[in-house]
Amino acid sequence: MSKRYTYLDYAASAPLRPEARDAWLAYHEKPGSEANPNSLHSLGREAARELEAARRTIATSIGCGFRPGEVVITSGGTESNNLAVLGMAEGARRKSSNKKKRVILSAIEHDSVLDVATLLRSRGFEVELVGPDRNGVVQPDELARVMGENCALVSVMAANNETGVIQPTAKLVEVAHAGGAVIHVDAVQAFGRIPLDAAKADAVSVAAHKIGGPLGVGALAIRTRCPFEAQSLGGGQEGGKRPGTQDVAGAVAFAAACRVVMRDLTTVRPKVAAMANKAYSRLCAEGTGILPTTQAFVDDTRMPGMISVMVPGMESETLILKLDDLGFEVSAGSACSSDSLDPSHVLSAMGVPRDQALGALRISFDERMNEEDLDAFCDALLKIVRKE
Repeated sequence: MSKRYTYLDYAASAPLRPEARDAWLAYHEKPGSEANPNSLHSLGREAARELEAARRTIATSIGCGFRPGEVVITSGGTESNNLAVLGMAEGARRKSSNKKKRVILSAIEHDSVLDVATLLRSRGFEVELVGPDRNGVVQPDELARVMGENCALVSVMAANNETGVIQPTAKLVEVAHAGGAVIHVDAVQAFGRIPLDAAKADAVSVAAHKIGGPLGVGALAIRTRCPFEAQSLGGGQEGGKRPGTQDVAGAVAFAAACRVVMRDLTTVRPKVAAMANKAYSRLCAEGTGILPTTQAFVDDTRMPGMISVMVPGMESETLILKLDDLGFEVSAGSACSSDSLDPSHVLSAMGVPRDQALGALRISFDERMNEEDLDAFCDALLKIVRKE
């Protein structure tokens, strides 16, 4: 008999939704589903129509005033972020006749943004990091302090992928624009979980698998007016911003997942937030030895369905493996850097002591999580901690 696992790592990749699976299968059952959407024959034109219908749904779901033609289909969040940071920085520099050479990234960004800094510096850019406060919030006043006069690009996230803390996106956008910079918002973790507050952002990144769509599909919504320089060559697809044949079936499945999460967003959010707050109350009660990574439990300060805690004196890897033995699947933080034994760069930037940060855990889920299973997880973690 196979072991039963309770999956609590939706922030890394959420389970595929039936609606997305059905849409993907239905597309492949159509005659000519293998056709290239850039071909001129009948089957190619039909594939192009399917792709454009999916693009319209994705644009509507992102909102923020983006038009379908401004949505670039990508292979996922990492490519969307790489493309935005590099393409927008180069575009802004070129538009300013090589005067704007500074890029500001928040210190709590995903690695797909922060790791671009080395490449930017090799291309002649100055890169500066703006830190968060102790509760993991990048304050607009702090961004204003470091803006300067020659900033090409600011990149910030809508909600942190490790702590779940929601950022003051609209105010950060205002600060960036006041300083003459374009701004990219990484909404990969926030999209489909909270309404995006990025109506004036120049670009927004999203990914399908975070909301129950397929792996390997994402999008970058970028304003037509935004200066941009393509980072790959080979064709004119996606308005020349991202050459390469598109995954039509993946885009169709992504659109199906978008329809579900946007339809249910207002009813799902309070339900999932209540489940998370209950778990926080149990795990971080006095005497448990478990600490929250931030002190704010208010629903509108943190993404629903994400619990971020620390067990001082224990290592994340040990906790994850012990929980895995008991059938509970969680992570320490970003799945993209799970091999690292160093403290989370997010918690370090927040000023969390090393001995606490080394014991960080991220528990994440959506409305499909069984409340009894979440209670069982809490029982298991509390038991592990008490034995140590």
